[in-house]
Amino acid sequence: PRRPRPVAGLDQAQMDNAKIIVDVGLEMKMPRRALVVALATAMQESNLYNLASDVLPESAQYSNQGSGSDHDSVGLFQQRPSSGWGTVAQLMRPSYAARAFYSALNEIPGWQDMSVTSAAQAVQISAYPDAYAQHEDRATTVAAALTA
Repeated sequence: PRRPRPVAGLDQAQMDNAKIIVDVGLEMKMPRRALVVALATAMQESNLYNLASDVLPESAQYSNQGSGSDHDSVGLFQQRPSSGWGTVAQLMRPSYAARAFYSALNEIPGWQDMSVTSAAQAVQISAYPDAYAQHEDRATTVAAALTA
């Protein structure tokens, strides 16, 4: 399959990951707003790179694009195996991580009417709840490019 042309200042790896997030959302019949929420979240959490964790050596065994050291957070959405998101192996697969994010988003009553930041925060429960807002415009641009 053809790789998407990067937009909004992303490199090819980031754009490829964004395409996976969008493709999973479309497969799950999620509205465009959910795609924007998911992309903004992954932009904030991992800069759209599939990150292993320095805290979980096992995560380095899986395909990754760098590592972080925020607790036991791994992958595009920095989801934590210890919080029940899935196994390290599962969360290091971008398609699984995206599916887990959308499934959790769908459990939030009224997320469709929330700001991108509030919807992302309701899923992620971040220590920096307002950080997602800065990515909304870029996430919208990327979603539009990948659904055109």
